[in-house]
Amino acid sequence: MHFLCKLLPAILLFVLLSNQKVEAQSKPIRVYILAGQSNMEGHARVETFDYIGDDSATAPLLKMMRSADGKPTVCDGAWISYLTGSGDKNFDLSGKLTAGYGSLGGQEIGKLGEKIGPEFTFGLTMDAADEEPVLIIKTAWGGKSLHTDYRSPSAGPYQLSSFQVDNYPKQKGHGIPKDFEQWKVDKAKATGVYYRLMIDHVKKVLADPKQVIPGYDAKQGYELSGFVWLQGFNDMVDGHVYPKHNQLDRFELYSELLTHFIRDVRKDLNAPKLPFVIGVMGVGGLKDDSTNMIAFRRAMAAPAAMPEFKGNVTAVETAPFWSDELGAIDDKRAQINQMRHYLDSKHKDHPNADGKMTQKQKSEYLKKFEADIISPAEAALWKRGASNAGYHYLGCAKTFALMGKAFAEANLQLLAK
Repeated sequence: MHFLCKLLPAILLFVLLSNQKVEAQSKPIRVYILAGQSNMEGHARVETFDYIGDDSATAPLLKMMRSADGKPTVCDGAWISYLTGSGDKNFDLSGKLTAGYGSLGGQEIGKLGEKIGPEFTFGLTMDAADEEPVLIIKTAWGGKSLHTDYRSPSAGPYQLSSFQVDNYPKQKGHGIPKDFEQWKVDKAKATGVYYRLMIDHVKKVLADPKQVIPGYDAKQGYELSGFVWLQGFNDMVDGHVYPKHNQLDRFELYSELLTHFIRDVRKDLNAPKLPFVIGVMGVGGLKDDSTNMIAFRRAMAAPAAMPEFKGNVTAVETAPFWSDELGAIDDKRAQINQMRHYLDSKHKDHPNADGKMTQKQKSEYLKKFEADIISPAEAALWKRGASNAGYHYLGCAKTFALMGKAFAEANLQLLAK
């Protein structure tokens, strides 16, 4: 009897946990859609994970991202379907959420990659917060604009900017199309292609979630619980579509297009109040206070302040997650690249002005130049924390991990409202 008394609490705990698991599995799946361009793809290599642990504030996040054996965590309660590709060669990768669902460029189709985007910690955070199973549907392609590629139906046909009206028919200047009439045909054909690919993929997955979650029971059903948008670089640097350089209202069109996008996503997915999170452009960090950057960030965040979106659309600034120390090293790396250009182009104010330096001499000069401005400690830090260019948030896993977590927390706040 004494033995049974000791055993009873353990038996009751097992039954309780088992019942909770069954109950959770019977609840509707929480579905979250993540979409955008290259930074939603994600260019942070797994090899930069250790850098996250160097900061006591983010060390707990790294612990969540790794299992006891030191390998990336594999979620038991979160799954992902990821549509990506290049050109018209798109493919879908799906399975339990783990690291490797970042950019898949150059990877073997059908296999996990070596990078993460925001999806990893977004899913980990949601898995920890939700009793229900989590399904992430991610669609992302590099180099895509909102003004053309993701342009949604209610935004209407592509419209020429004042710069394009004044210059394109005359066929003059860098970047102006040689055959203006053919350009208009091609533009019309390209408009909205990736918006439609995104919507079609979401509907395809939701028509049969079991193709992603093997244990899914149709009786469970699903709930569309959030949408995260991380895009913008191609629009921000397009001086033809947005010609009002260094003016704070330069990107008003982007705000309009994003407003149409939010409405159309909700309409096409039959989810009128779908929580929508806007990841505001943050490359360069808070130190980038140029007029163009400020203007673009304001334009991205603007829809969240509209009365019709109150309480169901929010903007998350990503600039605070930029690594300033890695950014400072990246600035020095840019100086090295600039010097390489000077040496190759025989710039008059640099050592190879007369063009007599051999390739070996140029390499030796660059090696010394790099050693003079980047210390061994900085070189080691760069290798530990960065794996890509500035426009990809330096390929820093710490930055992408913080973004994913922030997007999830913002989404949960919208759900709570």
